[in-house]
Amino acid sequence: MFVMELTYTAPLEAVEEHMDAHIAWLGGHYASGVFLASGRKVPREGGVILAGGVSRAEIEKIAAEDPFAVAGVCAYRITEFIATRTSADLAAVREAPLS
Repeated sequence: MFVMELTYTAPLEAVEEHMDAHIAWLGGHYASGVFLASGRKVPREGGVILAGGVSRAEIEKIAAEDPFAVAGVCAYRITEFIATRTSADLAAVREAPLS
């Protein structure tokens, strides 16, 4: 599983110019089952996406295709973790620990 942390690298006005495309991009990855949760940071300096079911290489490719990244208005920090314990609602994404 991955925590994808976005940090805006441009003024919020520049970020807003690409918001509709970013939301459409999010929707596509929710539809495919890769994205599990997302939202804005507080204070509003970026966002966070929780994703799973793909490899590190695939998640890096997905991040690079974000319209925010393409426009150069954000940078990504991607953290991989093994979700060995979850709420009942996220049971389908639980992972076995690596040996």
